[in-house]
This record gives sequence, structure tokens and C-alpha cells, in this order.
Amino acid sequence: MEWTGACYADKPTVEVHTWIAATPPQVWTLVSDIELMPRMSSELQSVEWLDGRSGPALGARFVGRSKHAALGEWATTSHIVEYEPPRRLAWAVEDPQHPTAIWRFTLKPENGGTLLREWMQMGPARSGLSFAIDRMPDKEQKIVFVRMREFEANMAFTLEEIRKLAESAQPADEAGA
Repeated sequence: MEWTGACYADKPTVEVHTWIAATPPQVWTLVSDIELMPRMSSELQSVEWLDGRSGPALGARFVGRSKHAALGEWATTSHIVEYEPPRRLAWAVEDPQHPTAIWRFTLKPENGGTLLREWMQMGPARSGLSFAIDRMPDKEQKIVFVRMREFEANMAFTLEEIRKLAESAQPADEAGA
């Protein structure tokens, strides 16, 4: 990620992608298993579905508990705002109409496999990062940039883990071996 000079109010975004030697429905099984995500993240510690749910659906909610060396520990409630199996899954953090962040996975058939993208938008509502910005307003652009680079690295790791899981679940002849 290159320096953007973005401020929090700019609603900065980051996106990563990878190609996976598995079909979109096979990749979707992993992407839509939100409870699997803490295994693929150094920050997200646990996920718990709310309202008796056991999986994603439009309007479903889940609590994510996270931990970061500089930001501490926190929990947020996310709302599924896009649900189009096996193509798109997105959730808004806290208030779906005015979220602290939006996260999205998109899956597209490509070259006999799946192009998987993960995208996120910071803001527009205040988040834990807002407190750091409040303490050091003159460093806002740097704070936002550093956090977006962390998101980018974590997202790349998540996609790589999904790729490994999806491809290891393939029979040898389907995985190109």
C-alpha cells in the first residue's frame, strides 16, 4: 500500500485478492464460515453468532472480539449487509447505516478457479482508532496509513489461508497436481 495521505473522514479503503484453484462454491464454504476467521487472524480472537443464528444471512448479527498490542481488546457487533452465495458477503461493523467499518468478500469464477477479493472501508462512524487520532490530531494521516497497512497485511494473510484450505480440500486431479 502506497501513502495516500487519507484522513479518517475520507473513508479510506484497502483491497487484496488472490486466485484459488477451487470453485466459487468450494471457496464460499470457507469465506462464509465467519467462525473460522479467528484462525486466520492475529487480531480477531473469536466470533459468536447472535439471535440464535449459526451462519450468515442478510441481517444476521455476530460479535467479534479482537486484540491489538497498541489498541487493546474490544468487541464489536457486525451486521450482514450483503449476502449473495457464492458471490458476495459483506458486513457493517456496529451500525449498518453508519458503520465504523465495512468488510466484503467477493468471489468470481476465473480460469477454472476463483478470484477471491477482500475489501474493507474504514469509517465513517468513529471507531477505536478515533481515540488515537483525538490524542494526536497532527498525526492523523500517519495513524490512518499505518492502520490501513496493518489491515492490508492481515487481509493478505487471511486470503492465503483460505487459498491453502480450499486447495488442500481438492482431489489431486482437480487441484492441478
